[in-house]
Amino acid sequence: MTTQERPVPPRVAAAQRAAAEAGFRKSCTPEVGRLLALAAAAKPGGVVAESGTGSGVGTAWLHSGLAADARLVTVERDPELARRAAALFTDDPRVQILTGDWRLLEQHAPFDVFFCDGGGKRDAPDLVIDLLSPGGLLVLDDFTPSPDWPPRFEGAVDDLRLHYLTHPSLDATEVLTTPDSSALVAARRPSGRGSAALSS
Repeated sequence: MTTQERPVPPRVAAAQRAAAEAGFRKSCTPEVGRLLALAAAAKPGGVVAESGTGSGVGTAWLHSGLAADARLVTVERDPELARRAAALFTDDPRVQILTGDWRLLEQHAPFDVFFCDGGGKRDAPDLVIDLLSPGGLLVLDDFTPSPDWPPRFEGAVDDLRLHYLTHPSLDATEVLTTPDSSALVAARRPSGRGSAALSS
């Protein structure tokens, strides 16, 4: 049985249907989703965050690993997508879905798990890292695997990926999720601080 054939949690299936109804095609894959569930499960009692809710597929995967005393906050800038996603979690007060810019998450930091799938990943990587609690896990997907070091994309050094993989506040690695895609998984070092803090 392949990862694609394995049953998915009911709420994930509902979110996948909502995505199809909305014509939204940027949801995370089941391979990444299972990684998200694992990350959330590794932080019982933690604060789990997501940038880029979409129609709630990644949110549902995170939710599937969420402990009873944990909470999940996610933000989506498209009001209609946010509405669809929120409808999937009306029965669970642990889940909060915000509508607006990804920086709304700053009010809820620090995070024990942060799936940065929307704003912040490219435009403010140091702030993304600063939002992690010591030992907090960061998951970034949608990378193209590279056998080279430093990693390359379309013939050039992938500076963004290199930034996360070599950041002094992180222990980071790249994980192959499918033959054609990879995710970065990082943990913030207990004594580490993001570059914004280092410069103060």
